[in-house]
Amino acid sequence: MSAFDYAQLARDIKRWGRELGFQQVGITDTDLSAEEPQLKDWLAKGYQGEMSWMSEHGNKRSRPAELVPGTVRVISARMDYLPGDTEQIKVLKDPEKAYLSRYALGRDYHKLIRKRLSQLARQIEAALPTHLQAQDGQQMRAFVDSAPVLERPLAAKSGLGWTGKHTLILNDKAGSWFFLGELFTYLPLPVDESEQPNRCGECTACLKVCPTDAFPAPYTLDARRCISYLTIELKGAIPEEFREPMGNRVFGCDDCQAICPWNKYAQPTGERDFLPRHGLNDSDLLSLFKWDEEAFLRNTKGSAIRRIGYQRWLRNLATGLGNAPSRPDIIEALEQRLGKHGPVVDEHLLWALERQRRPGYRRKRKIKAPSASG
Repeated sequence: MSAFDYAQLARDIKRWGRELGFQQVGITDTDLSAEEPQLKDWLAKGYQGEMSWMSEHGNKRSRPAELVPGTVRVISARMDYLPGDTEQIKVLKDPEKAYLSRYALGRDYHKLIRKRLSQLARQIEAALPTHLQAQDGQQMRAFVDSAPVLERPLAAKSGLGWTGKHTLILNDKAGSWFFLGELFTYLPLPVDESEQPNRCGECTACLKVCPTDAFPAPYTLDARRCISYLTIELKGAIPEEFREPMGNRVFGCDDCQAICPWNKYAQPTGERDFLPRHGLNDSDLLSLFKWDEEAFLRNTKGSAIRRIGYQRWLRNLATGLGNAPSRPDIIEALEQRLGKHGPVVDEHLLWALERQRRPGYRRKRKIKAPSASG
């Protein structure tokens, strides 16, 4: 029996990945021992906030073979998601507009990327001789931000980029506007040895621009202060100290990416599913706030936005309206919501109303906003 050519299979996997819409595919081993103490230290400091799932599952997050027994390699892939022209800085600087993170403007990426990775797994299996096909519980399993997986360290090890000071993966030819996905496999594929060197240098633009000072140090994020966490993961009231700095950001925040010089190399997505829907790239805060729950569910069908639910949607928009210039129609809309959506929403409505009712109110101070990165 002739030896199987795993090197050729690895080349085929990268070609198949590109044909499936991924911009880059890399292969790495499962050794994350260098990351394990850093993860434990981060958790010990409580930086995960209410994201209790970050500390669950024991060491499976840093030991892929414990999550999927038999795993010896991880195939990591990235897919660009930035729409061609969403005028993100223009929207961010208009206090009457609603800013939503660019990744959430189109359809939810989880299903699309998982489907593509599953297709890739089937292609790999079809290329294997019978004696190398999965046996005795072996499997190839796809993950997309949906399980205890350290996807960014795996992406860095596989050559997709380096970890920037804002903790996201940066690529010297594509910036950071891309999704990551992984395929765990039992196949002993050759690993990529072409890790990108860290090229952040002395730049600290991403750290300085953060509206809520969520980076206690370079390469460290305190999620409890991050607007993405506050608007998406946090279930209760947003701490008052962060409400004004949030400005008009109502679902996520892209400031640390928007200002990064490496994103001048970012390429617009070719995936139609990632293009903006329902005008969410250029919507008024008040227009979105006036959606009833039926409209919210209809307009967020298939979107990552739906996961926060209608109450948190109103909570976030009320905060944005509290930072908007005072207008009678905004005051009226806020008043009409009082007492109808629970105490958390009411707290933010009252906060927004107090600010809207101030004579001549605009904003106490200028909200930090990034300049275009390239």
